[in-house]
Amino acid sequence: MRDFGLLRNKRLSAPFALLGVILGTPAGGRRIAEFEIPTASCLPSGITAGPDGAVWFAEFGGNKIGRIAADGAVIEEFSIPSPESGPALMGAGPDGAIWFAEYAANRIGRVTTSGAMTEFPLPTPDSGPYAVVAGSDGNLWFTEADGNRIGRMTTAGEIAEFPVPTTDSDPYILTTGSDGNIWFTESNGNRIGRITMSGEITEFSIPSPSSFPIGIAAGPDGNLWFTEFADSTGNKIARIRTSGEITEFAIPTPNSQPRGITAGPDGNVWFTELAGNKIGRLTMAGAITEFPLITAESQPLRIAAGPDGSLWFTERSGNRVGRMTVGGRGSLLVPFR
Repeated sequence: MRDFGLLRNKRLSAPFALLGVILGTPAGGRRIAEFEIPTASCLPSGITAGPDGAVWFAEFGGNKIGRIAADGAVIEEFSIPSPESGPALMGAGPDGAIWFAEYAANRIGRVTTSGAMTEFPLPTPDSGPYAVVAGSDGNLWFTEADGNRIGRMTTAGEIAEFPVPTTDSDPYILTTGSDGNIWFTESNGNRIGRITMSGEITEFSIPSPSSFPIGIAAGPDGNLWFTEFADSTGNKIARIRTSGEITEFAIPTPNSQPRGITAGPDGNVWFTELAGNKIGRLTMAGAITEFPLITAESQPLRIAAGPDGSLWFTERSGNRVGRMTVGGRGSLLVPFR
């Protein structure tokens, strides 16, 4: 373990660049705002709500962790000590810090809300950690996409690794389910995996062949929801019950390439469409509505519910963080502030 808490000489701050407009929808309207990231071509990736009331995001190409105030007024960036570490997905930890996977550096990183960094190297080389999430056991759980394992780490840095039964399944993104277990996508294995807190793994095959599952999130209905990225056999949002039963819902836009997914404050599931350049909404009854973004070909990637009741997402090619005001359960139109 290496502690880089004092190395913050490259911390940046900048006023926001607001590019928001009103978008009309069948529900009466939604509002989207976009905020330009100071570092050019930083390839923003993972995004999560922080315990400080702000939104945190990873800059895969910029080698930084960013923080944006909930009102978009200030964006701060914190440089990661390891060069070209490839920060990917992230999540708030049980210790009040933000934890993130360093895909290229083979480490799990931790950043406090004041910007102090700590990095934990993985015991197995070339594991390719990609996503990290807090478990119900008070530990951090992460995927090893290249190592074909699921990892568990205490907040002190003690690591255990669990091999995924299917060879070369490419475990990608994970989330904590309503049953207290960790659920994850196997993008090459075309399966959804479940791992208990003791490390026992069960896999569930997806009905559509080669659907390339990517994002996964716990839904407001107690089930798990995931995206199927493949153009021809996927292009769906799917639900898996904790019993393993899977139902798939086709996205109206062809070849939209759904990636990120999250539960919204309105009781629906929301997802990004990388190629479709839209944000999608799926009700628990399976109805899908799509909302186009302001910036053309911005490639929305990851999405998360923010601390302000809005949805926040990263735009990979647009080099922006977006905010979508959706309101609470039953809301049709929420005033924009």
